[in-house]
This record gives sequence, C-alpha cells and structure tokens, in this order.
Amino acid sequence: MVALRFRILLVVAALLAFCGALWAPFQFDDFSLLSDPSLNSPDGWRHVFTATQTRPLTFLSFWLNLRVSEAPWTFHLVSLVLHLICVWLASGLLLELLPLRAAWLAGAVFAFHPLQTEAVAYVFSRGTLLATLFCLLSLSCWLQKRRWWACGLFVCALLAKEEVAAFPLFLALLEWSTRRNREAVAPVIAMCAAALAAGLRTIYATAVIAGSGAGTQSGLTSFDYFSYQGVAIVRYLQLLLVPLGFTVDAEVRVHPLAAALAWGVIAVVAILAWRTVRAAQPGFWILGGLLLLLPSSSVFPAEDLAADRRMYLPLFCFAALFGMLMQKSNRNLLYGYAAILIVLSFAQTRIWMSPQSLWMEAARRAPSKIRPKRQLARVVQPAQAVELMEEAKRLAPQDAAVATDLGLSYLRANQPELALGEFGRALALDPNSASAIHNRGMALLLLGQTEAAKGDFARALEKDPCLFDAHWNLRRLGVVRSIPAGCAWTRRQAEVLLRPELSSAP
Repeated sequence: MVALRFRILLVVAALLAFCGALWAPFQFDDFSLLSDPSLNSPDGWRHVFTATQTRPLTFLSFWLNLRVSEAPWTFHLVSLVLHLICVWLASGLLLELLPLRAAWLAGAVFAFHPLQTEAVAYVFSRGTLLATLFCLLSLSCWLQKRRWWACGLFVCALLAKEEVAAFPLFLALLEWSTRRNREAVAPVIAMCAAALAAGLRTIYATAVIAGSGAGTQSGLTSFDYFSYQGVAIVRYLQLLLVPLGFTVDAEVRVHPLAAALAWGVIAVVAILAWRTVRAAQPGFWILGGLLLLLPSSSVFPAEDLAADRRMYLPLFCFAALFGMLMQKSNRNLLYGYAAILIVLSFAQTRIWMSPQSLWMEAARRAPSKIRPKRQLARVVQPAQAVELMEEAKRLAPQDAAVATDLGLSYLRANQPELALGEFGRALALDPNSASAIHNRGMALLLLGQTEAAKGDFARALEKDPCLFDAHWNLRRLGVVRSIPAGCAWTRRQAEVLLRPELSSAP
C-alpha cells in the first residue's frame, strides 16, 4: 500500500510539474507534422511503414492524432500522458531493483527533474517517450523472466525511435551482474540483431532523405561528433546534479583538449564502475546510463550536438545512481530537493509555452550560435529581427540561410530594396535554391517590378514544381499554373486556398 501511494504521488507531482505544456504552442520541427502529406492523408497510416520511415509507430500516433485534431494541446496531452505512464512504470521498477528509500528518491528524479522538460514539452520528441515506455515494459517482462515478451516489446521500442538501440546491452549487463542465466543469451542476441537492423535502416534513411540533419547530412564526421559528445555527456550529468542552465540549443563546441579530457574522465569513471559492477549498486547504474546514451552520444553524427531529450531513458539509470548515493541524506533535505525540482520543472515548462521565451533563452546561453538567432528573428518585431540577423550575418557571412532570413526580416520591416540585396546574396551562395529565386521575386514585386517578379516565380517552379508560394503569387498576378499530381501537400493547400481548377492536374 505504501508503494502504491508513493507511485500515485509521483504521478501527481509530475503532472503538476509539466501540466503547463498543455498550453504550449508547436515549436520548431513540430510544424512539419502539419505539412507532412502522409500524415495529412486519410490513408497516411500506410505511408508510415516505408523503408525510409525509421519511426513508424511514432508517426502512426501522429497520424491518429491529426485525425482527431490539429490543435497543439491535443499533441501535448498525449505527450504528458505518455510521460505519466513512464513515471508509473519506472517507479515500480525502481522499487523492485533498489532499496526503498533509494527507489523513492530515484523515482522523484525521473518523474519531475527539469531534464525531462524537453521530452515532455516538445511534440516532436514523442518518439522518445514511446520508445522509453516500451523499454520499461520490456524490462518489467525481463525481470519476470518473460524474456521473449521483453524482446517483442523492445522491437516496438525500436519502431518508435531507434535511439534506444543499446537497451539490450543494458539487459545483458543486468543479467551478467545477477543470475547469469544461459536462457537469457538467445533473447539478448535477437534483440541486438533487431537493434543492428534498426541502425542500418537509420543510416540508409538519413542518407537518402533530403535535410535529415543526421548521418552524412549532419555536416559532421563521426570522429568530430564523437569528440564533442564527451562534453555533451558531462553537460547532461552536470544538469542532473545542478538543474540550472537548460536550453533548447546548447553550445558544446569546445577546444579539442577539453573534449579529450571529458572523454578521459568518462573512461576512468566507466572503468572504475566496471570493476565494482553489481546489480543495484552504483557501478551498475553508471555503466547502464552510459550504455543507454551510446546510440545518440557516440559516433553516429546528428546536427544537434546535444539535446536534453536524449537523457530521458538514460535518466532511469542515472536517477537510480543518484538515489543510491543520496539515500542516507536527511529526509527533510530530500523533501526540499524534490520540491525544488518540481518548481524548476514548472518554470522550465513555462519557457516552452512561448517561442519568444524559448529562443531568447537559447540565444542568451549560446551567443555564437546561428540557429537560435534565426528562430528568434521569426517571432519578434521586425526591427529586432533585422538586428538579430545582421549579427548572424557577421558570424556566418557565407551561410545562404542567414542571407535568406535577413532578407525576410527586411521584408517584414518594409525595406524591400535591402531585402532584394540579401536574396540576391542567398541565390549567389545557393544558385539552385527555388526558395531563394521566389524570395527575390517577392522583393521585386514589392518594388513594383511585376514582370521581373513573374519571371522569378516561374523560374522557382522550374526548380521546384511543388513550391506553393510561387503558385500562389503567380495566381495573384493572373498566371495559373497546374500543380503536378506528385505534389500532394501543395495540392491540398490549393484546394483550401485557391479555386479548384488550380489544383487539377493538366
């Protein structure tokens, strides 16, 4: 009965900490869900099970969500419920694996530590929540010696997000440090094979999908990414101990010596942990957490060098470690610490309730990064947007995206002559960009050069026949172009905003 009350209390506390997410808007990649043709198609559920879709269960849940409503709060509600279920499962497992007081403290850290905010408040990270839920169910079955059930649930976790690929290594470590039962070998091998298949599929998908931002399209080599990940992991652990300094876009690029030092410290800690590894002991939980971080924080490059949501499943282990180390502390001190975590998580969730506050915080904490400035410029007043993008231009003068955003900021500030220069610069940096050609046409149109603008809109469609903005602007100028049948989302926009004949195929 005490254990049941404790788990209910954790769920209620997590609800209080993160309930503000229900009022948060879509952020960053969340908007892509509304423009994905497969998710917006009545039979889109079929399209999520393709060779290039690495997270079919997650996107199936998005498709179902869109069948109900496009309102952001419905997406956030699903994320919040998934987190509460994970809290319920994690607290039960921790009670089974740890001494009572350590389990209580570990459960509180997992339930409402501010590190969890990004996974809960960022709609696009639903895959992290789903994958963790299936991994926790898999661990529950494993502890009950229902190992092939655990294997099946792990496959479901991989179909939600491939980032949990190292989970079989965690189970192998658990088995090795306790019973060492030979019956566990075959299920672990099967799970590792599934993880390998998911990894190969991810490598393929990120290579062929334009703009994936991972693998060969991340802009980083595996060696460079690995060198930075030591610093990223140290940052995660620092935030676990001192929950201050969170940001959606962390700056982790440091001197190579500092990166090597970070990995050196991690290696020493891992070696010491291995020499003392036993189930339900600190060494086991250190290695378990590091293993779970491997897929996202080792050699497979991603555009984001660090993201707090990557700690969601590993935090199960690091929270257990924290609970083991702090279980003998004064009870009132622990109650106070838990209350502080709830307050900090509530405050961090409030930052996610506004794109201005989210990206302003990111720009403040990473003044040398471009992306926070670009994102912030899109949601502030035109004068401030121009100032931000001029600063970004000084930092990255050869970045076509920066030139484009500066030009758009000038358009918003009603300065089309300056916008024209920036769009021309963007086109010089990226001559094949349909958007750059279209944007130049917009500036020409606002300057009264209608025929030149028509020419740019037409040239933009030669580069990208699905570019809806070019279709729309030509329509405004009396030129109707048919939309190819393959441009599903463009045709859907046309059906809503334009006359039916525009959306018909030739």
